[in-house]
Amino acid sequence: EHAYPADELMPLTCRGRVRGQEPSRGDVDDALGKFSLTLIDTLDTLVVLNKTKEFEEAVKKVIKDVNLDNDIVVSVFETNIRVLGGLLGGHSVAIMLKEKGEHMQWYNGELLHMAKELGYKLLPAFNTTSGLPYPRVNLKFGVRHPEARTGTETDTCTACAGTLILEFAALSRFTGTSIFEEYARKALDFIWEKRQRSSNLVGVTINIHTGDWVRKDSGVGAGIDSYYEYLLKAYVLLGDDSFLERFNTHYDAIMRYISQPPLLLDVHIHKPMLNARTWMDSLLAFFPGLQVLKGDIRPAIETHEMLYQVIKKHNFLPEAFTTDFRVHWAQHPLRPEFAESTYFLYKATGDPYYLEVGKTLIENLNKYARVPCGFAAMKDVRTGSHEDRMDSFFLAEMFKYLYLLFADKEDMIFDIEDYIFTTEAHLLPLWLSTTNQTISKKNTTTEYTELDDSNFDWTCPNTQILFPNDPMFAQSIREPLKNVVDKSCPRGISRAEESLGSGPKPPLRARDFMASNPEHLEILKKMGVSLIHLKDGRVQLVQHAVQAASSLDAEDGLRFMQEMIELSSQQQKEQQLPPRAVQIVSHPFFGRVVLTAGPAQFGMDLSKHKSGTRGFVVTIKPYNGCSEITNPEAVKEKIALMQRGQCMFAEKARNIQKAGAIGGIVIDDNEGSSSDTAPLFQMAGDGKNTDDITIPMLFLFNKEGNIILDAIREYEAVEVLLSDKAKDRATIFKGKTIPNYIIDSNLEMENMDQKLSENDSHKQNSEEASSASQDVVAVSEEPEGESSDVTDPDSLSPAHADSDSVSISDQDSYTPGTDEASTPEPACMQGDNQPQEQKTETESNSKVNWDNKVQPMESILADWNEDIEAFEMMEKDEL
Repeated sequence: EHAYPADELMPLTCRGRVRGQEPSRGDVDDALGKFSLTLIDTLDTLVVLNKTKEFEEAVKKVIKDVNLDNDIVVSVFETNIRVLGGLLGGHSVAIMLKEKGEHMQWYNGELLHMAKELGYKLLPAFNTTSGLPYPRVNLKFGVRHPEARTGTETDTCTACAGTLILEFAALSRFTGTSIFEEYARKALDFIWEKRQRSSNLVGVTINIHTGDWVRKDSGVGAGIDSYYEYLLKAYVLLGDDSFLERFNTHYDAIMRYISQPPLLLDVHIHKPMLNARTWMDSLLAFFPGLQVLKGDIRPAIETHEMLYQVIKKHNFLPEAFTTDFRVHWAQHPLRPEFAESTYFLYKATGDPYYLEVGKTLIENLNKYARVPCGFAAMKDVRTGSHEDRMDSFFLAEMFKYLYLLFADKEDMIFDIEDYIFTTEAHLLPLWLSTTNQTISKKNTTTEYTELDDSNFDWTCPNTQILFPNDPMFAQSIREPLKNVVDKSCPRGISRAEESLGSGPKPPLRARDFMASNPEHLEILKKMGVSLIHLKDGRVQLVQHAVQAASSLDAEDGLRFMQEMIELSSQQQKEQQLPPRAVQIVSHPFFGRVVLTAGPAQFGMDLSKHKSGTRGFVVTIKPYNGCSEITNPEAVKEKIALMQRGQCMFAEKARNIQKAGAIGGIVIDDNEGSSSDTAPLFQMAGDGKNTDDITIPMLFLFNKEGNIILDAIREYEAVEVLLSDKAKDRATIFKGKTIPNYIIDSNLEMENMDQKLSENDSHKQNSEEASSASQDVVAVSEEPEGESSDVTDPDSLSPAHADSDSVSISDQDSYTPGTDEASTPEPACMQGDNQPQEQKTETESNSKVNWDNKVQPMESILADWNEDIEAFEMMEKDEL
């Protein structure tokens, strides 16, 4: 109704997303190929939902209107699972309906012909010495052609190269053309040969020419996920024992190193006992479903229950969340992986609990995501803000799994057990295993390790044998985990505590430490702890046990470091507030630009003043706001802009309030600081009573603050709204006429200062962060009054920890930084049951939100739109 024949629906603006006509979203747009993506991806969903007439019409539309010969660069991975898989799934159910004799009697394999045409268009990507495909291909010109505009890439993700075998083998089996299955097998063989032999794990990204691992962290989430899925499902579909043996080898390594029930944490392939990060991404939610297919039910129930607790807390599963279940990345593009696992667990256990889980998912979708033209992705699960996005997988997978979860056998017009689901939930018939077998089943060149694991006897088990549909089986596993998110620590006692026991207390406690106290510095030196001032204003504490005065002093140093880490976690749980919003509402922005701001522990609480504070911004004199304001006539009834530094935040607030300001925005003085690379900053008081401060105060990092400053230079009069969360335009302009030229404001936007395009890309190298040295490190805010959460301006407040836990036995490094707000093994605080409102993780959310009708300069979009930078660490994967 709203989008045909576009690739995707934009549910907020009720129109189609056509690549090239909308602002670029970076790699996310590689799924779009001007081939009616959502229509093709949804074909077999229509049949599952018993919409056979609609399916017949949809197939005719695909045959008539879809062109696969476009001059456009697309993702090999996404095009394979969504378009090739969609065509093959559509063909599978079309021939099934035709055999039944009621529908599709006219069908003559047209979808299969299109699938074969697309298969040939993907083959040029495999023109590498390794057999691993290039990540992108031009549908018209291939890879190496001068007009292809691709073929220069060197890396691809493991899932990108290892998630081809089902579709390519099915295409070969359907058509009798073996080349497709051969290419997919060669890619899988290469990844298997390049696994890390001592751990049997694979990395996230690999060089397609040399086979070297580029990112050496390993998990079951983004970048690797469907590689494991396709090894097991290739065995199910094709009957090749080598795929099962490979899967079992990997699965043994996953359960040995990555699985830390109920968590699944990334590790290093060369040091599998060392965690690579302290957060998990939402794509790992598929893994419990794969474990059900494997037959390993208990860990599937445990991980699924943990994920469900996170969903109950936030309504949706955030794109990433920390080990203590706080938001790391707040987006949720309506991913179906959790629904998929819910379906498989219900099929395996028969436990009606999973029907209740499915009911919760449906209610949340209807309550929070449904909009007049469809279902909108969540921009931030904490604020409930929407994104003008509805990916094709929502209809292809989410609708399918939720319908199947509740469907009885009589609701289905065919037997779903005759098919296997691809990673995009497309249906491929199991009879393909005996059709057109042109490739030897057994890979005789590869040796497999003999694994001592009786669970391998239960691959694809009969659930009646495992547990005869006894719901109490699953309940007994879930029960200990029912409060894992809100009321108890997900992990046991920290390794450091376990090793240290309850020995003597160190001579200096972390909570008493002041960086300006020479006596404290001398004690640190004796314990082997040195203090380093970093360029970004933080202080780093590094402990070298060998530099301690004695072994006892070294132990004291370790205790001190552990206390500092735990103090950081405790302070953030107690003190941090939800993020706030600075929304530019004047011409030509009109509410489309929203900056996530840090709150203050004093002044007006914007969460209690829903209308917010609205006014024009003005730069104060002096700019630091640390003395009496010299331009009070300009500041009166305005929102004051000032620079961080040289005095306490509360002092700045009092000075601008005295000058008549109605609000204040403090801009970080750290050149280049950005929400991309730092956690949300919260402004502390000065240790005195701050009840006299009644105006709202917000904090912006340097990069975000420059957006407002550049807007002032360009347009002079800039009006902003300070609020607890972004308001929609109808609310902002209530009672006012919205000018018609809003629609054409892209012209003005294109003239914004080029400085806005400056971008320091944020890349995380978790391997370096975790194994750079054998030191114990803690990071704290600069002991300047305004950067500390404690009352003494000289005291040190630990900042956010982001790396691996302290291990006394091997003293692997611990490098708290600025990406996570807690330690990986948080100490349980008595009564630590945080209210749901206290969620402050905003690492990837203080981006600028552009309305899709605005066309700003490409560099700005590359910087902010769709939070692309936040996903660079998970490049070329399903995110």
